[in-house]
Amino acid sequence: MLSAEAIVKLHDNRTRAWHQARECSGQAAGDDWLAAVERHHRANFDLWHIEDEARTPGASDAELAGVKRRVDRTNQRRNDLTEALDSALLAWLETRALPNSQAPLHSESPGLIIDRLSILALKIYHSREEASRLNAPAGHVERNLTRLAILEEQRADLAACLDGLWRETLAGTRRFKLYRQLKMYNDPALNPAIYLKTRK
Repeated sequence: MLSAEAIVKLHDNRTRAWHQARECSGQAAGDDWLAAVERHHRANFDLWHIEDEARTPGASDAELAGVKRRVDRTNQRRNDLTEALDSALLAWLETRALPNSQAPLHSESPGLIIDRLSILALKIYHSREEASRLNAPAGHVERNLTRLAILEEQRADLAACLDGLWRETLAGTRRFKLYRQLKMYNDPALNPAIYLKTRK
């Protein structure tokens, strides 16, 4: 079910496609699992570009406030979709009497690793773009080629760790759990900045 190679390939393909036509969501992934990975990656893609809007020189206070609210909503979606990835994997494993409850617990779930791979795909895309930028200042291309090599090595390492965790989970020698993010900032009942302002 889980293949780091397929996930990395999907991340790269969708990142390219969405940058070429941002208004188009692109062709949906072929199966339910990869479709879930794609929805999660889209949230990271959107978050990346919304956060860039906040860095635009000359943005007004009102524009920045609007961007902050969009960042919060999109980050909530990203976290929900990360948890959904782990829920889907655990549901699939449950039908196979896995994970082994006696196996050592891994500190990071596959969903959290996939989230990190998603962000690395965006960093790699933008570093590659900067490495080929015309009229860039002196040293810019070299700096970004160095960044690109580091990012690609980190992604390869992380992808191998994801495959290793999945392999050990299937073998019953390692387990993972769903870790809830339990974000408070979007919940009007939990964030005093909201409920104290709305109290009558």
